[in-house]
Amino acid sequence: MPDARFPDRRRLLAGLAAAPLLSGLSPPAPIVGRVLAMCDLHSAYERTGQLLAALAAEVAAHAVPHVIAIDGDIFEHGNVAAVRSGGEIDWAFLAALPKLAPTVVNLGNHDNDITTDLAEVVARLRGLGVSVVSNIVDARTGAPYAPAQVDLPLGRRTLRVVGVATNSINTYPAVSRPTLQIPVPGDWARAHLAAALAGADLAMVLSHAGVAADREILPLLPDGALMIGGHNHLLFQHRQGRNLYVHTGSWSNAYTAVTLRAAGPGEAASVPVALDGPVAPQLALLIPAVLARTLTDEERAILGTSPAALSLGDTGRATAAAIARAAGADAGFIGHTTLGTGLPAGPVSRHAFDAVVRFEGKLMVAEVSRERLAGFMARANQDRPMPLADRNGDFLYAAVLGEPAAETVRIATTDWNATNQAEYFGAKDLAFREIEGLRLKTVAAKALLGSD
Repeated sequence: MPDARFPDRRRLLAGLAAAPLLSGLSPPAPIVGRVLAMCDLHSAYERTGQLLAALAAEVAAHAVPHVIAIDGDIFEHGNVAAVRSGGEIDWAFLAALPKLAPTVVNLGNHDNDITTDLAEVVARLRGLGVSVVSNIVDARTGAPYAPAQVDLPLGRRTLRVVGVATNSINTYPAVSRPTLQIPVPGDWARAHLAAALAGADLAMVLSHAGVAADREILPLLPDGALMIGGHNHLLFQHRQGRNLYVHTGSWSNAYTAVTLRAAGPGEAASVPVALDGPVAPQLALLIPAVLARTLTDEERAILGTSPAALSLGDTGRATAAAIARAAGADAGFIGHTTLGTGLPAGPVSRHAFDAVVRFEGKLMVAEVSRERLAGFMARANQDRPMPLADRNGDFLYAAVLGEPAAETVRIATTDWNATNQAEYFGAKDLAFREIEGLRLKTVAAKALLGSD
């Protein structure tokens, strides 16, 4: 006879099942699948093996159907090992993904960095079993490089995926630009998104258009949709009713795992990828072999030593401060995607530093009022939590040296930001002039690493 002091097992289980109903809560809807989403990988070979291992572990640890989604910019022309090897490591990474779960790629502005013809990139991806979506049109044929939508199996369900590209043509490889016709993202979405998602079981939009364009797309989503954003190298989540909008980080530093329930996206978690984490066996030997074969002694040479690892944002602010000091300015600014990844701790080679400061540039200065400087600072450093309405996509990491006392102050930045000041500063009248003899990489390396 059961001990009266303790309920029998059937009564206990029945009570536990009824608890949510008695408390007025509904039990959570069952999980129908998960999406493992990432963006802006940029041939980050220091973490490619760890990322693949982490994705494999995710699929193995959760007994539900998965989809792997890459929202553009797999490749990086600034990585000499990637260019000289033809992206050998990236392609090995991509080949491994469909063996884990159905995989989809939305084309970004760097996916033809190494193979300049997007048609060849798409054909090779499909040959590996990777689905491709895009709204980019091949100007040579008038046909899309890939369909804008695809249906992926998700157990007993189906996930409809739609791809949107950035129309910032000057961010694509110059040689390829004449072959690309890219619609304005918001205009395209207003004309085509409803039809592309009509009748979808579950819906996901992959947008590499950036935050500013995505704000026009979000109101057009059907109820219960997931939208993955990219291009701006941001990491945040934004819920809007039953819809979820996610940016997943960049440079293989993190991915986002999203739980899908019957009515749409449920929980979402950003998962960091550790430099010292396990490396996938498929890449454990390949990565060091490719680096050994492709890097020169000069590229392996140690530029200096970083006393501590810095986040991408802190690296940006430290670089902005270095720009200001070198230019004799009160404040410094650097574009968010001029930087690739955060500064690692310890000895840093030239090759590793080129992944931190991706592009060379001239240093430019201009004079502005203190009031305008305050306005620039208010829209800078968007790695912090902030309302979606205040995010403008292209942004600046910024640092002010001290508290400027004069009514007119000097600001310093790179020639890229000066030329594209409307996007970055929200201004068109800043009269920048070049500071002769100062180059970004030299200034940044000296400040961050003590390099001469």
